[in-house]
Amino acid sequence: MSKVTALQDRKPAEASGNKIVGERKERLIIGITGASGVVLGIKALELLRQIEAIETHLVISPAAEVTIAKETDWKISDVLALADVHYSYQDIGAPIASGSFPAFGMIVLPCSVKTLSAIANSFAADLISRAADVTLKEGRPLLLAVRETPLHRGHIRLMDLAAEVGAIIFPPVPAFYTMPQTMDDVVQNLVGRLLARIGIENDAYLKWGGIGDE
Repeated sequence: MSKVTALQDRKPAEASGNKIVGERKERLIIGITGASGVVLGIKALELLRQIEAIETHLVISPAAEVTIAKETDWKISDVLALADVHYSYQDIGAPIASGSFPAFGMIVLPCSVKTLSAIANSFAADLISRAADVTLKEGRPLLLAVRETPLHRGHIRLMDLAAEVGAIIFPPVPAFYTMPQTMDDVVQNLVGRLLARIGIENDAYLKWGGIGDE
């Protein structure tokens, strides 16, 4: 596994838009929903554990718990243990439900259409959608790894609505130029690109260097 590097060379205040007190870590909120591809969220947590500058705050939906059991060998308790802090899906009074809680941003990985719909329509009925809404209203980066295919016009309309209010729409589409040999190659490269897009530079993914001479 590639060693993940620290944040890009920039001041934390420039990354978060919030005042930084002392040497406090940057807080990143992670939501894992019930869409297929929960291994992506788990891989993100694994990679982020290697970055000392990041403090992860995790919420797993009930549907995600079902998908984790179906698609992986992970126990829910072990996934929760990967995060610095974790919360109940229904705990809408959690710290991350308030804009006064300083955070760098949030990723929803994978993001189900149900959660996409809630975020796009500001329907904050659970902690993932509430934390996402807070992220948007505070002007912080929110990345939604929407996992669905094929897409009908309703799905596309929801993605457009979410993008219109500031969300980054990042479907987990693999990069085949990396010539992946295993599923873990695909997953790690995807997650590395996703983290880089939200502003966390790392070397878990292969950067395109041009075609070059054959």
